[in-house]
Amino acid sequence: MTGRHLRGALAATAAGILLAGLALFTGAGPAAAAPVTDCTQWGTTEMQGGAYTYQQNEWNSSARQCVSVDTATGAWKVTEANFSLTTAGPPATYPSSYKGCHWGACTANSGLPIRVSELGSARSAFDTTQVASGAWNAAYDLWFNSTPTTDDQPDGTEVMIWINHRGGVQPIGSRTATVTLDGRTWDVWTGPGASGWKVISYVLQGGATAVTDLNVKRLVDDATARGQINPAHYLIDAEAGFEIWQGGQGLGVNSFSFDASKGSGGGDTTPPTAPRNLRSTGASSSSASLAWDPATDDVGVTSYDVYRGGTRVGSTGGTTYTDTGLTASTAYSYTVRALDAAGNASPPAGPVSVTTAPGGGTGTGNLKVQYQTSDTGPTDNAIGMNLRVVNTGSSAQGLKDVEIRYWFDDSASSYTTWCDWAQIGCSNLTHSVSTNGTATGANRYLKVNVTGGSLAAGASTGDIQLRLHRADWSNFNEADDYSHGTASAYTDAPKIGVYSGGQLLWGTAP
Repeated sequence: MTGRHLRGALAATAAGILLAGLALFTGAGPAAAAPVTDCTQWGTTEMQGGAYTYQQNEWNSSARQCVSVDTATGAWKVTEANFSLTTAGPPATYPSSYKGCHWGACTANSGLPIRVSELGSARSAFDTTQVASGAWNAAYDLWFNSTPTTDDQPDGTEVMIWINHRGGVQPIGSRTATVTLDGRTWDVWTGPGASGWKVISYVLQGGATAVTDLNVKRLVDDATARGQINPAHYLIDAEAGFEIWQGGQGLGVNSFSFDASKGSGGGDTTPPTAPRNLRSTGASSSSASLAWDPATDDVGVTSYDVYRGGTRVGSTGGTTYTDTGLTASTAYSYTVRALDAAGNASPPAGPVSVTTAPGGGTGTGNLKVQYQTSDTGPTDNAIGMNLRVVNTGSSAQGLKDVEIRYWFDDSASSYTTWCDWAQIGCSNLTHSVSTNGTATGANRYLKVNVTGGSLAAGASTGDIQLRLHRADWSNFNEADDYSHGTASAYTDAPKIGVYSGGQLLWGTAP
């Protein structure tokens, strides 16, 4: 958008939202004043004595949006909205609360700005009311600038923290990492905004309606360690609300708090101990997962730096890390160092060697897989398919240890898989979901293994009817999934892989 509002012109795949620091929380008693109703496009309302400001911020639409705001508690709810924008572009609106300095309009006693290198603590809680319709995200928007305030577009980084989303929306750029920070697992997306500024987004795996005591500094430190935030810049503004592409009525913020403060200095010169028991916890064809036991420090460990072959590849506040974008069938060496708040680094833990799984290329075996869709729609709460494996050779083919891979793109942390019926018997199959790095449209795959039997030349297994869903039964968006198809009759499926002993026999891996 143009003019004085921040949401300016985010690129077509997403939209940000991030936090900054203050406290927006429900009070102990009922509000003395009646709620304020705002149906304007750009309206703002002071809340909690000026500590926060609510903003309509309808920057990419002129459709009617009405919100009821409790000025005493800072809670608000969208009472009227029916947006209908495509999710391939930016959202219609970002109704949100903010604290700090937003295009030169500053809230009272916010504690902001704070230079990133001096940020000692930033913690937040965010409780929302969400709806099971439309396309939207619930997210924070944190802005960084080279000077303490600006009445124009900030010239630093935009950090977005998505606690939930639905309807197929996704952040700007592409997924570049998965990290565990503050006991939560996040997918990390990076990319330039429409005007060229840096954007880094943290998307909570599995989603949530609320987060409590979120250590925002962990995420800021991680973004800084990735080179996305200049430590000399200032955190100037924190916002929290909903970006809405479609629908929107019923969304609301029950409470939001954000408290940021400078570090105390202290002159700490004692480094942490080295992390213990660095180990591999798994590998795909394009990723390697690590874990270690915590280091100790006289003040406290704040983060861990992960090195691949001597090059730092990421940082995390937890004790696990997944390195992505790797080459199949390749050995990698890793070490890990612990850091404290003063920047003291421990001796390295490791090295530990991890070899990625086979993958990629095009199969050349005597088995193929055929596919028939069983989905009622690509945006429902299950991925369903009918498969059959065919022996194209001139002799019998053993099926023991044959593995089928159906690749899809999703960010949930857990799934349930089902064999509804199989001509060869569901008891002769095992099935689960595995991660697959950051391959476009294929960061997960349904893995189906055959436990025994054989196929005569030219024969097939017959129907294998499968489906999977997220643990919370929320909806998928299968439109961009690598293996997704629409065939109503069985058709050869070159984007579904057939493996045996780790060797690709059929299909083209992503």
